[in-house]
Amino acid sequence: MTNKALASIAMVGLVSAIATGSAQARDQIQIVGSSTVFPFSTAVAEQFGQKTDFKTPVVESTGSGGGIKLFCDGVGENTPDITNASRRMKEKELKTCLENGVTPVEVMVGFDGIVMASSKSGPSLDLTKGQIFLALAKEVPMDGKLVANPYKNWSDIDPSLPSTKIEVLGPPPTSGTRDAFSELALEGGCKEVPGAADLGLKKKACHEIREDGAYIEAGENDNLIVQKLDANPNALGIFGFSFLDQNADKLKAANVGGVEPTFEAIADGAYPVSRSLFFYVKKEHAGVIPGIEGYVAEFTNEDTWGDEGYLADKGLIPLPAEQRDTVAKAAANLTPFSY
Repeated sequence: MTNKALASIAMVGLVSAIATGSAQARDQIQIVGSSTVFPFSTAVAEQFGQKTDFKTPVVESTGSGGGIKLFCDGVGENTPDITNASRRMKEKELKTCLENGVTPVEVMVGFDGIVMASSKSGPSLDLTKGQIFLALAKEVPMDGKLVANPYKNWSDIDPSLPSTKIEVLGPPPTSGTRDAFSELALEGGCKEVPGAADLGLKKKACHEIREDGAYIEAGENDNLIVQKLDANPNALGIFGFSFLDQNADKLKAANVGGVEPTFEAIADGAYPVSRSLFFYVKKEHAGVIPGIEGYVAEFTNEDTWGDEGYLADKGLIPLPAEQRDTVAKAAANLTPFSY
């Protein structure tokens, strides 16, 4: 029997359980995924729980990749209804979803910038994407060949930078922030470094991060990274802008390409390391798990994600009004996501 057939059987059982009032049927939305989208999703879940008779959805921070994997595993009450993502679902992930009987509905919710931040007492930095690549790439071009990254201090890359050890605390490979940072900062920086392309440093290789201790995987707990930055002012942490915004009393960000990561600079595209944020709804669970359509409506309400909405107060950079209208209509119609 195929995975799709098994998923259909599971869905029939779920519908039947809810229809008969079975105690085993789930009556609370389950949401997983991105640590960056987590605070926005949590705020919406709390508002939804207060405004309606539905239970407040359970929101877990699993990272974008981990959340999408759980989401695409199949249909039924043991699988999540919604997954948050700080990057678009990949084609191979969509293929897995569809093979397992899952039809994702994509909802783009706004923009975010990825920042490299230190404690307030740390050095003020203005980095190019090329310098970020040279600091963190596994291999770099030197004297006409590719070599294991030899740079120990920032000043080794450029004498104008501080003579402090390169130490960057960042997310693991399952994180959408890591994926987006690799694409926007590292791949973008790779293109700026003379000789990288000529030496065959292709897209995938540009994404590879050094493993000699200069980059430290710090999990999905951004608050833990802040504590470590406080203990080591010369270290940098990689965060979404919203987290920086919420911790402006403790953190300061490096400029990238001479641009400070601000709400306005990310919204108009001037800040070079910015991305779109999403959540995906399991269409098969809509109308079965109570409240999914209402949660989507709450998230895509102007008072929520609009220019003056409560998510903007939490650091979300809203989509343009016309795009919000288009996305909200597609979400309400549960339009399937496709490439």
